[in-house]
Amino acid sequence: MVDFSVVVPVHNSEKTLVELFERLSKLFDDLNSSFEVIFVDDSSDDSSWFVLKNLKNSYPKLIKAIKLNKNFGQHNATMCGFTFAHGKKIITIDDDLQNPPEEVEKLINANSKYKSDVTYGIYSKKQHDFARNLMSRGVKATNRVFMKGMGKGSSFRIIDAEIVKKLLKHNITFIFIDEVIQWYTKKISFVNVVHQKRKYNKSGYSSLKLFRLASDLTYFYTNIPLKVMVYGGMTISFLSFILALKYIIQKLFYDVPLGYTSVIVTILFSTSIIVFSLGVIGGYLSRAQVVQNKKPQFHIEELLD
Repeated sequence: MVDFSVVVPVHNSEKTLVELFERLSKLFDDLNSSFEVIFVDDSSDDSSWFVLKNLKNSYPKLIKAIKLNKNFGQHNATMCGFTFAHGKKIITIDDDLQNPPEEVEKLINANSKYKSDVTYGIYSKKQHDFARNLMSRGVKATNRVFMKGMGKGSSFRIIDAEIVKKLLKHNITFIFIDEVIQWYTKKISFVNVVHQKRKYNKSGYSSLKLFRLASDLTYFYTNIPLKVMVYGGMTISFLSFILALKYIIQKLFYDVPLGYTSVIVTILFSTSIIVFSLGVIGGYLSRAQVVQNKKPQFHIEELLD
């Protein structure tokens, strides 16, 4: 067993991989710690896999390289890397150098200082564009409000090996690592780290992908939409009853015609609630169908262990 395993999900980062590994290697040499780096190529479109194979040939004992047959997403690729990690502590870091590898030392020191199971690197200022930052805050707000989660964190973290073993029991199609971590430990600490601008390419997380992530988080880890249906339906039913009672009283005692407008408004309003409820049910059924079919969390095409 090594001191540290570094898991790096990779997607279209051919220009940064060599520098990332060299800087990590120098850091652990300076710390006099044993380490391994596990690269998981999440079906890149560029030459990332070719670069990883060359790195593996140059450093066969320090690197593991895994190629997935399709793009499964960052969290799933990270889970794949966890299955090959043998470190006492597992570090996750992005492949784009926005998290300087030298900042790993801050994670290690904070983790040791607070005796935490998990330590997150958090940023005072994220070097993303406005839309990406806005959607990212939306995802964290979803975690905080709907799932009573931390509402903060990042993909730059250090995790105790025992927690990782528990995470690996969750072999489901969609997994949000930070949510599942909170099921197993409250010993979570944070440390401020530097976040730099991306040197190459654009982020793989578009606003649409982040919106889908927030949607999946809500469906897979909460029953909030169902509660909205139940309590919303009860409220609308009560209001509709009061409204109907009002029209009946007006008709009986004041001989007031009900009117075309009031009927149409009532029909459209109730229909919209029904359609919304069907949409929520459909969202749950579609995800239940995915789970029932046991769609794999990831599938390995090639492994260089």
